[in-house]
Amino acid sequence: MPAFLHRLGRLAFRRRRRMLALWLALVAAAVVCMTAFGGTGKLDNTFSIPGSESQRALDRMKTDFPTFSGTSAQIVFTATDGQKVTDPADSTRIRAALGAAASAPQVAKVVSPFDAHTISADGTTAVAQVRYEVPQSALEPNALDALKSAVSGANQQGMRVDVGGSAFGNAPSESHRSDIIGVGVALVILTLTFGSLLTAGIPVVTALFGVATAIFGALSLTGTVSISSTAQSLALMIGLAVGIDYALFIVSRHRFHLAHGMEPEESAALAVGTAGSAVVFAGLTVVIAMTGLTVVGIPYLTAMGLAAAGAVLIAVLVATTLLPAILGFAGTRLTPGPGSRAMRREQAVGGAGEDAVGATGDSLASATGENVLSGTGDNVAGGTGESVAGGTGEHVASRTGEHVAGAAANAAERWFRLVTRRPLLTLVAVVASLGALAWPAHDMRLALPDNGTAPTSSSQRIAFDRVGEKLGPGFNGPLLVLADTSHSSDPATAAQRVAATIGALPDVATVGKPVANPATHTALIQVIPDSAPSDPATKTLVNSIRDDRAAILRDTGATVQVTGSTAVSVDVAAKLNSALIPFAAVVIGLSLLLLLLVFRSLVVPLKAAAGFVLSIAATLGAVVGVFQLGHLGSLIGVDTTGPVSSFLPIILLAVLFGLAMDYEVFLVSRMRESYLHTGNPLGAVHSGARHSGRVVTAAALIMTSVFAAFLTSDSTMLKQIAFALAAGVLLDAFVIRMTFVPAVLALTRHAAWWLPKWLERRLPDLDIEGDRLGPAPAAPESVALTPSTAD
Repeated sequence: MPAFLHRLGRLAFRRRRRMLALWLALVAAAVVCMTAFGGTGKLDNTFSIPGSESQRALDRMKTDFPTFSGTSAQIVFTATDGQKVTDPADSTRIRAALGAAASAPQVAKVVSPFDAHTISADGTTAVAQVRYEVPQSALEPNALDALKSAVSGANQQGMRVDVGGSAFGNAPSESHRSDIIGVGVALVILTLTFGSLLTAGIPVVTALFGVATAIFGALSLTGTVSISSTAQSLALMIGLAVGIDYALFIVSRHRFHLAHGMEPEESAALAVGTAGSAVVFAGLTVVIAMTGLTVVGIPYLTAMGLAAAGAVLIAVLVATTLLPAILGFAGTRLTPGPGSRAMRREQAVGGAGEDAVGATGDSLASATGENVLSGTGDNVAGGTGESVAGGTGEHVASRTGEHVAGAAANAAERWFRLVTRRPLLTLVAVVASLGALAWPAHDMRLALPDNGTAPTSSSQRIAFDRVGEKLGPGFNGPLLVLADTSHSSDPATAAQRVAATIGALPDVATVGKPVANPATHTALIQVIPDSAPSDPATKTLVNSIRDDRAAILRDTGATVQVTGSTAVSVDVAAKLNSALIPFAAVVIGLSLLLLLLVFRSLVVPLKAAAGFVLSIAATLGAVVGVFQLGHLGSLIGVDTTGPVSSFLPIILLAVLFGLAMDYEVFLVSRMRESYLHTGNPLGAVHSGARHSGRVVTAAALIMTSVFAAFLTSDSTMLKQIAFALAAGVLLDAFVIRMTFVPAVLALTRHAAWWLPKWLERRLPDLDIEGDRLGPAPAAPESVALTPSTAD
């Protein structure tokens, strides 16, 4: 793979105008397809789980009870100034508003609160039901706004009207502000990293190319497949983050080559062949993990996984094709200026403590293969203090036996030296702190988001709170029981007995009168729980009704199925819970296998898997602490607590796995390379920090910033995902990869890189770092060589 990517990078550099034109054409084609076949107006935010009991019942209701099979809205009338909704003037206004609502677009039926007896005990609140025959995703873009306008006439002195209900749940959220914030922060971090606005702008430009292609391409499919607004936002979030990070890794390697005198064309090709190989490897792990979400069998989650996988795949293609083309346009302008801080830093990395490192990380060797090293471990320079290894080709280490003296160490290396000074103490501190952070996760409650977590100023949130306060929390999530009475001798009596049996169960507030369809011998029974839709007691009630189906069949001859939005949420959570452990096992097993192939070590994969589990557990604990327990939630706009989104744990597993692999590969591959050259395990750990620590730090900060920018979203699900990914990357990069990893490697020393001979012979050599690509770049002019090594 490195050889192929090397040729691809050179070709893109030489044919840069054609490559740029090709990508511009791809973006234009995606825009045209989106306009012609899809668009944001066709996004589908409906939760469904094919094959589940709730979904089978909903499918049957489309023919037996079409007015109940679609989504629904609530119109909440609240009398103020001491009045009651039953007062003649107020009731007249309510009836007029309901008549106007019945003529709103796509409305199938309006149920008056006076007929359904949905009036609060104090007479101040009345709730009307608006039923549609289509799901939320099939509502016209202006249908809900039209409903609000239709009933606004009742919103006068002495009366307040709020519209909510499941039709408003999981509404699309705008994320353009998040995009701008994320890109702006990334540009600042890149500028500080490279010390050049031109260099900083290149990763941002290429990432935007990739995101535009991915998002417009995904939106072009909305006319034929179901894609949610959350899937679009997730693809945007991940595509932007990895697009910038992947380009950062390659541009950083390219600039290192330029600083050491390599020609731009060869530098770009070699950067794509080396860092690009790691990018391809890391990107494919994300793609595999995200694509693996399809096996869960939930269309909503499948769309999220495929959209994110497509965005990452396009980011990899951009990094290996468009990026070297843009590097060709930049030419030598990316070379740090002589005497600049950036040049001194690049030369320090290249010479500090190891031999002047080339593009492949090999030591600067003479024609006879001897290595040149300064006696102090600083940059190889002329003048005093030079030391050249003899004909044996051995490396000359500093007095401490490590690669670099403290004066030459950058911030990342100084941190690695600190955490490896007492590695066992570091490990204890990391495990204890992450364990404490993970503790709240043991009490995690999972559910789909509802209007109870919508913004407090929104109409649906006000309606939700008002209904829960005046009529009871169960009115916000009624259950629907579909009874098949075709085998009963008296269908009407059987339906009534089913309703009575359910009404006797714990946590049931009221049971509605069965609505029968004599033609199909079915009846629909509405059950109002005592508890809120996301309350564990409601889940228990759903399961209790299902557990009693055998007794109901024996007593009445009727079979029952429980459905409705609350039952769908219960089924989705159960499906995801059952898939979580197997999916986690596959992800962790895959990480062990891939890292075993890359690093040819037993300790490195086991250490990476342990660190991954720690970071996942700590992240879930942080999510529970903020969103479920309310700790510090106000800082990110969380004004009410509630359960964690059912989709979050499995999405976090898939995404964080791939991102953690990024940092593991880029950081540890440098350590392995140094260890193979020097045989010094502790020095290799410090060398990895010196070469990759700054770039990994910048990449993690960029990715965290991009994810954190989406915390401004109004969607609770997207806000939770953004927080989890931002916290996960922060913990994994800085606590696990930059602290836990070096401590483990320092503690295990030589054993960290051991692999049984029989296993080593059977494993393929992936050569992720491209060691076999060719000779290292020429040494910088500041490196003085003796005549014997300069020939």
